[in-house]
Amino acid sequence: MLVLGIETSCDETAAAIVRDCKELVSSIISSQTDVHKRFGGVVPELASREHLEKIEPIVEEAMARAGVGFEEIDGIAVTVGPGLIGSLLVGLCYAKGLAYALGKPFVGVNHLEGHIYSVVFDNPPVEHPALALIVSGGHTHMFYVPQPGQYKIVARTRDDAAGEAFDKVAKMLGLGYPGGPVIERLAREGDPHAVKFSLPKISDRRPDFSFSGLKTAVSKYVRETGLRPVKEGETPSQAIKDLAASFQHVVIRSLVSTTERVAREHQPKTLIIAGGVACNMALREAMSEMAARLGLPVYFPSRHLSTDNAAMIAAAGSVKLAAGERAGLDLNADVSLRLQNIEVEDDELRRRVRYRL
Repeated sequence: MLVLGIETSCDETAAAIVRDCKELVSSIISSQTDVHKRFGGVVPELASREHLEKIEPIVEEAMARAGVGFEEIDGIAVTVGPGLIGSLLVGLCYAKGLAYALGKPFVGVNHLEGHIYSVVFDNPPVEHPALALIVSGGHTHMFYVPQPGQYKIVARTRDDAAGEAFDKVAKMLGLGYPGGPVIERLAREGDPHAVKFSLPKISDRRPDFSFSGLKTAVSKYVRETGLRPVKEGETPSQAIKDLAASFQHVVIRSLVSTTERVAREHQPKTLIIAGGVACNMALREAMSEMAARLGLPVYFPSRHLSTDNAAMIAAAGSVKLAAGERAGLDLNADVSLRLQNIEVEDDELRRRVRYRL
């Protein structure tokens, strides 16, 4: 089965061809980092306009690199949420039009489910039950996956996502956007124990994440020490490098310790770490060490497939298409699309937990 995947949920325009849910035939990603860099974050209107310009040539390039014609694909998979509404609609409308014109089936894919499937290309088959941590600029969610297609949220952030915290701290220090790669680079030259930040704790002892307080602690440290942000073209000082290393160290400790706690409770057979922050090599090393302690295999996507991409959407969509699932032309984007579909506890949590579900 050859499936064309299309991803436009945020600021990457991507298309990919995947064979039988496991063979990556081609993958093209057009990033908008340079467009949004001067604003310090993604501007939704600019993102959707860029997608409009790029979607057709990106899909055509993916087809050309795969060496296949449109008549040879068996189906189309497209991201329908969560994400930015304007961005999502560009990819979805293009996929609908293409499916209608070609007479091909298509399916909508949850972006988070796509990230879980991003590990299928570079790892052995996932054994279930599995535990999947999706950690990116917009999400920090952990899912228990007893069987393929079944998802229960067992941990999530109460405030900022981990990648969002990286971006905000980088902006605070004058390091630019996106923040994750530059903080990781500077952290290699810094002392992770130079600044003593407390590990974020959840008062009700649920296995959740919180990064807003850590971000505030960094802001307070900068203000109280008089640390000067880096100016454009300036080499970061050792104090900036030490702060970056200390901040990253605490974020990684939080992610690893919570994941270990949940893994001990649920006893999965496979651990999956995916999303843009999964590119961070220090996080990969820490997660690998933790998984070794538990005797668990841990799967990461390749760096190319850690950030938003269409290969993961095609892989997830392949499973749906093979099972006979089909979407109608009335399918719409859903910016707050949820992935969990078993043992949903949200109604109970709303009565006693202080985060937005």
